[in-house]
Amino acid sequence: MGVNVPRIKLGSQGLEVSKQGLDCMGMSASYGQRKPEDEMIQFIHHAINSGVTFLDTSDAYGPHTNEILIGKALKRG
Repeated sequence: MGVNVPRIKLGSQGLEVSKQGLDCMGMSASYGQRKPEDEMIQFIHHAINSGVTFLDTSDAYGPHTNEILIGKALKRG
């Protein structure tokens, strides 16, 4: 599967995420024109396949645009 990315506890509930996260802000807002959706989905897949499990997003990037993009990427596998 993916590269062995170190993990870290998130909060006190026992959840763990990758120490390295993927900042999704530039995928749909803030840095010039919106990026092509298919390319961003491929990028998300690459991050996940590399062991990244922490996808950093916010309602401020759209709103909801990032969450919809990530949902599409996860739905596609």
